[in-house]
Amino acid sequence: MLFLFKLIFILIILFNINIEILKNLPIILPILLAVAFFTVFERKILAAMQRRRGPNMVGIYGLLQAIADAVKLISKETLIPGASNIYIFIFSPIFTFLISMLCWSLIPFSYNIVVSDLNLGILFLFAFSSLGVYGIIMSGWSSNSKYSFLGSLRSSAQFISYEISMGLLLIPIVLISESFNLTQIVLSQSEIFYFIPFFPFFLLFLITALAETNRVPFDLPEAESELVSGYNVEYSSIGFTFFFLAEYSNIILMSSIIVILFLGGWLFPFNIFILSGALCFSVKLLFVMFFFVWIRATLPRYRYDQLMNLGWKIILPLSLGFTLLSIFLIILYI
Repeated sequence: MLFLFKLIFILIILFNINIEILKNLPIILPILLAVAFFTVFERKILAAMQRRRGPNMVGIYGLLQAIADAVKLISKETLIPGASNIYIFIFSPIFTFLISMLCWSLIPFSYNIVVSDLNLGILFLFAFSSLGVYGIIMSGWSSNSKYSFLGSLRSSAQFISYEISMGLLLIPIVLISESFNLTQIVLSQSEIFYFIPFFPFFLLFLITALAETNRVPFDLPEAESELVSGYNVEYSSIGFTFFFLAEYSNIILMSSIIVILFLGGWLFPFNIFILSGALCFSVKLLFVMFFFVWIRATLPRYRYDQLMNLGWKIILPLSLGFTLLSIFLIILYI
């Protein structure tokens, strides 16, 4: 009887989740397509930088390789470890995927192209994005595997280390724009983009963004040579697909945040509003995404102690020092 109640509870949750997904299909479908083609984009660039062939067999110039990979992943057998907590094991990748999709509703692609233009948008955005680590913790614990659990613990420590610095780097942007609203932050850059006066913040934010999205050289939670793929080692088929989609969606999301905070969002340089819009936003987004791929092709992975030392002994003091200095200068200017 208890098992029946648990099953009904899980079905109700999944039904409500499906309803929310259907309501937000106009957001989710373009993001899923962007994630799919970003994987092809990444593999093509890596192949060009490493002087080898990338995807070139499926579709024209290999553009349909992402569709073939998705079909392959979904068609695999779903395996659930016998001693795992089955409910949390199934719920974890769904939770992680939904959190990554939810954050996109706050991103303004142009002046009127935004789902939820909240006054406290930047606070909601980072509050939601920080919840993603719980999905990773739950997946590592529920798998009943030492490798998965160790990978999830490393991931949580990494998130905490670099989210503190990322939060500090946001303070001068909020002060100078006098708003937590993402649209107003973009409009406040009509005269000059913030990466010029806040260039040290821009560089530090790029580094913390790499760590937040588990990208090279900070891809320690998924260090295959050390942890057998980390927290998602016990997942296959659709569970692994959800984690994969969430990870690449977060990469594009973090690139969008960088564009909004430092590169003027949809605004064109020199205050030329005629050329501004979603197309301008997309071009800037592609440049930031190219930077993520470029770093992956260039730098080796850090050791875990180097990762922690960089986060707590270098990035955090620099972020705190630059933030205090900028606050002092902003107060003098005002």
